[in-house]
Amino acid sequence: MPFVEAFRQFQFRVKRENFCLAHVSLVPLPKATGEPKTKPTQSSVRELRGCGLSPDLIVCRSEKPIGLEVKEKISNFCHVGPDQVICIHDLSSIYHVPLLMEQNGVIEYLNERLQLNIDMSKRTKCLQQWRDLARRTETVRREVTIAIVGKYTKFTDSYASVVKALQHAALAANRKLELVFIESCLLEEETQLSEPSKYHKEWQKLCESDGILVPGGFGSRGMEGKIRACQWARENRKPFLGICLGLQAAVIEFARSKLGLKDANTTEIDPKTANALVIDMPEHHTGQLGGTMRLGKRTTVFAEGPSILRQLYGNPKTVEERHRHRYEVNPKYVPRLEEHGMRFVGTDVDKTRMEIIELSAHPYFVATQYHPEYLSRPLNPSPPFLGLILASVDRLFHYIQRGCRLSPRQLSDASSDEEDSVVGLAGATKSLRILKIPNTPKTTKNGISNGCNGSSSTSEGEGACGGVDITNGHQ
Repeated sequence: MPFVEAFRQFQFRVKRENFCLAHVSLVPLPKATGEPKTKPTQSSVRELRGCGLSPDLIVCRSEKPIGLEVKEKISNFCHVGPDQVICIHDLSSIYHVPLLMEQNGVIEYLNERLQLNIDMSKRTKCLQQWRDLARRTETVRREVTIAIVGKYTKFTDSYASVVKALQHAALAANRKLELVFIESCLLEEETQLSEPSKYHKEWQKLCESDGILVPGGFGSRGMEGKIRACQWARENRKPFLGICLGLQAAVIEFARSKLGLKDANTTEIDPKTANALVIDMPEHHTGQLGGTMRLGKRTTVFAEGPSILRQLYGNPKTVEERHRHRYEVNPKYVPRLEEHGMRFVGTDVDKTRMEIIELSAHPYFVATQYHPEYLSRPLNPSPPFLGLILASVDRLFHYIQRGCRLSPRQLSDASSDEEDSVVGLAGATKSLRILKIPNTPKTTKNGISNGCNGSSSTSEGEGACGGVDITNGHQ
């Protein structure tokens, strides 16, 4: 009721031409009768009018399309014109809803009602990108499997923003997203002893995925499982994206494995740890939980030097992303971590808070302290998520080579078999064009022929030249 009252007052403050109210109502369709029932809509509109609000548009949600008679009935009993009753039935994808609203004349009505003076001749081009997106949801066939290793996987809505950001990125790359939720607790050694069946099932799902995402969270439960997932992704060159706690887990794992700090931990879990890689850096009121989180949109400054994530963002000097955390990487350990190959490519303005990490000798091992999923949009997917999807399908290197633009072939509806044929033919053509066969095989000091120089015609040599760049970790 406070919101309804706020709307009632607001409509008089901004005047009629700046206020348009759309009332969404369910039109149930009982299977026993098969006839749409309009009474719930009539009752809700009557109650809304009693609160001082009159709907300009009535959006009727239904399982199946509503006939013209039902639409006129709602128009008659709710005191609105027939063109003000918009029927939205269940569709195959939510991305088709704006297109259905356009077909129902919503643009023309809003243009007149709000005096927007829209040039209606441009409406076709305006929604073309959205039409392509909606069509892609229907035609995409190639799949990409991403494993989300979290501690709240029993309630998948806990990761709603992460899931939507992955969907946006997958659709942009013309891939059908297959999600695998993995309970991080089940990846730990304790589970191997107590419930070996669950332990091996979760690890099998993790190993079979194309990419791994470790999202944020709070508390100690499942932390060691997240750390083990980070280690597996790093050692097996599996595309990885860590967010918030995911970044902290990756840093702790790297310190344990590469720096030899076996007791490395976060003070959130072990306040007395001798090697506090992650510490509390409160904004206000040290020692009190209230108001100590780092919240809202903050500026991240990119460091000098190569960075995959910076390229994905379009090579800016800074980016602004939203934050929600209390613990951060201890700046004292940053030089030692960088000496062993972990690069902190993004920091805050004062260069005391670490925002982005990357591993240079890895196809895609990226983690952010901020939450990039909050700013992801269907037509503008978040760069870290897009990078994860592209790396998971071996397209990241080509995407960056093209100036961070997807090729028409990558956006086509060709099946995976067709694409593989095209890629294989292109690769073979390129190999024949650059292949130079000397008179005698070139050997190394160990007496092994080097097939990558074109000096050997063995199957091993051909496989090594099949587009794999070991130094950069890209295909």
